[in-house]
Amino acid sequence: MKMKLMVLLSVVAGLVITLITGLIDVTPMGLVGATWHGWPLSWFYVIVYPGSPISVNWLNLIGDIIVWFVIALAVVLVISKFKKTSKT
Repeated sequence: MKMKLMVLLSVVAGLVITLITGLIDVTPMGLVGATWHGWPLSWFYVIVYPGSPISVNWLNLIGDIIVWFVIALAVVLVISKFKKTSKT
C-alpha cells in the first residue's frame, strides 16, 4: 500500500473516530450543569439548560484528531507490514 493512501486512510479514520467519541459522555463525577463529550480529550460541552449554546474546545478537538490519527496510522502500518511478510 502506498504511503499517501495509508496517511489518507489514517486521517479519515482519525476524523471519524473523533466524531464518534463526541457521542460518549465523559462528564466527571459531581459536575452539575454541563455534559462533556469526546475521548481521550473532552472537546464538546453542552450546558444543561434550555436554549444553551454548544461549546467546542477547538484545541482539544484538534488534539483528539491527532491522537486518533496516530493510532490509526500505527494500525495501518502494522497491517501493511504483516501483509508484506505473509506474502513472502
